[in-house]
Amino acid sequence: MNVSIIGATGYGGAELVRILQAHPDVAIYSVHSSSRHGTPMIDSYPHMQTVADLLLEDIDVDILQREVDLVFLATPSGVSAKLAPKLLARGLKVIDLSGDFRLKDRQMYKSWYGKEAGDYEWLKKAVYGLTEWVEEDLQQVDFIANPGCYPTATLLGLAPLVKSELIDPSSIIVDAKSGVSGAGRGISETSHFSETNESTKIYKVNAHQHTPEIEQMLVSWNDAIQPITFSTHLVPMTRGIMATIYVDAMKETNLDEIYNLYMESYKDVYFVRVREKGVFPSTKEVAGSNFCDLGLAYDERTQRITIVSVIDNLVKGAAGQAVQNMNKMLGMDEKTGLAFVPIYP
Repeated sequence: MNVSIIGATGYGGAELVRILQAHPDVAIYSVHSSSRHGTPMIDSYPHMQTVADLLLEDIDVDILQREVDLVFLATPSGVSAKLAPKLLARGLKVIDLSGDFRLKDRQMYKSWYGKEAGDYEWLKKAVYGLTEWVEEDLQQVDFIANPGCYPTATLLGLAPLVKSELIDPSSIIVDAKSGVSGAGRGISETSHFSETNESTKIYKVNAHQHTPEIEQMLVSWNDAIQPITFSTHLVPMTRGIMATIYVDAMKETNLDEIYNLYMESYKDVYFVRVREKGVFPSTKEVAGSNFCDLGLAYDERTQRITIVSVIDNLVKGAAGQAVQNMNKMLGMDEKTGLAFVPIYP
């Protein structure tokens, strides 16, 4: 199977190259960049000596149509909305890592992203690829909207409780923290070393564009769910997301009951690991991997449940989940090329 990566010089695109160059069943046919085409991939990432022959190309849909089975779009929001339909119309499979096709409501996309949404025809066809909870047979799907990093951590943490209708639907509060790589490779004041080092900063208060994406999925599982409180923070580390989620139980419960629910929900899921009762994961324990680790707590005084969810934002939150979706689309074991342990320390 030949695959191409458009937007290969961003962090998400570079992670795709790192993972796919070792994948046993696919070959990277081409890598593309609108800003650095004509230069070797190693000019952008000198550590990629094993793919030194990869030359960044401009985007040529006709060549991709002839030689490629699947295309990853690791492009900024607004680009995929125009590019994905052209690729799909030529019979290619597409996995879009941007946010352009995640929201089904075009007006909501424009409101939160400040850009025009993709055509409604393609929005309807795009399958939201939260891999562990996708109901469709992905072998029958040509177009996947890969979830955002914050939504991946949050939704995997909430799914068992929300689907079981065990929580107050108006009580969801998410306190999420991300490493600086989540801001992308471009230099900005918010991601500058001297601005982020030895500091923690809240940003996009009540205005993060991943909010409606999370709510859309939660409501699809339980239509009683109300708008959530979702706060995001930048912390001085390179990789990782920790989402600490607070919800009120609908009835008196206990940690054993909650723990058993999660163990049952994820018993056959390789990439979600539920920690033992009283044990909580850290971001370093999933770094460089496609795992989502969950820790659980229940406060009998307040009847409040706490879920701690950690992922690597560039792997499970982007490129790793995209490859997991690709594996299922192409009829392979979803773990293929991804079953590596986290980097530690």
